[in-house]
Amino acid sequence: MSDSADTSRKTVKTYVPAYQKEEWQSHADELDMSQSEFVRTMVQAGRRGFEPGDEEPGSPDANPGGDGLETRVLELLSADTYSWDELLEAVSDDIESRLDDALEELQAKNEIRYSGRHGGYTTVGDSDGD
Repeated sequence: MSDSADTSRKTVKTYVPAYQKEEWQSHADELDMSQSEFVRTMVQAGRRGFEPGDEEPGSPDANPGGDGLETRVLELLSADTYSWDELLEAVSDDIESRLDDALEELQAKNEIRYSGRHGGYTTVGDSDGD
């Protein structure tokens, strides 16, 4: 990987109409992706100038598990050469981002919370007297 490439993760926020967010979330669910992963993948695909009907390596058909790992690896390698350790670090960062997104969504839905008493995250129903 080139020394000039900054692979740290940054937050990007945008505002879209509620119906569009719902459509994106539905499509992301169909692909078994987080909404952040879906938006990131769609932006990258759009920047590459894909047209409907083009065959893209790592498309949902090529990745039946839907975890997007093949897509992420192809995105990384299309820009530069990575060692095994560099690839592992890059995709691990993606897992951290996806976990962070999932925790935020679950907290927003009031399904989980952080409990200092329990030393970590717990479901809202597991209060044990908190």
